Amino acid sequence: MLDFNNLPARDKLYYLEDGIAIYCADCRDILPLFPDKSIDLVLTDPPYGIDYQSTWRTDRQRKDKIQGDIEFPLWIFDYLPDKAMFIFCRWDNLYELPKPKSFIVWDKQRHSMGNLAHEYGRQWEAIAFYPQLNHQFLKRPKDIISIPCIPACDLLHPNEKPVTLIKTLLIDNVGEDVLDPFMGVGSTLLA
Repeated sequence: MLDFNNLPARDKLYYLEDGIAIYCADCRDILPLFPDKSIDLVLTDPPYGIDYQSTWRTDRQRKDKIQGDIEFPLWIFDYLPDKAMFIFCRWDNLYELPKPKSFIVWDKQRHSMGNLAHEYGRQWEAIAFYPQLNHQFLKRPKDIISIPCIPACDLLHPNEKPVTLIKTLLIDNVGEDVLDPFMGVGSTLLA
């Protein structure tokens, strides 16, 4: 378990309570400061590198572009090379990612973003899984998870993941300390 009395970069610490620490900083500045053994699992939803801009919603509001969404952050593998990881991605990110041990499909139960005239409606998202040597399952999970996505009118972030989905990914893994370097609205934190 992470020792919260000796946390790195206390000057960047935004929130600390009940085994949860949030840093307000670029994760590349914070990750090298963590003790190597303090993280059991990484579960994260980074920018996919698609320069995404949401379309008009029913309330005629448009979300801002996702900051840093110019390229997929492959550097995450350099910072955490020996940690078990769940990394959300798109199907076209697989060409640039290291080959995962498992490929998990999140069936969102309804289609979402994309080119309405020239693409099939995307009803699923990908999660690349890298177990590494230190990883253990409590029980073997399935590679298709069917949980409804959050309706567009209720999103706080254009690519927000449901807390139930994150809980489903976490529940079958051994370990207590989970890191999410791209926190978004905090679904991993809540899970």
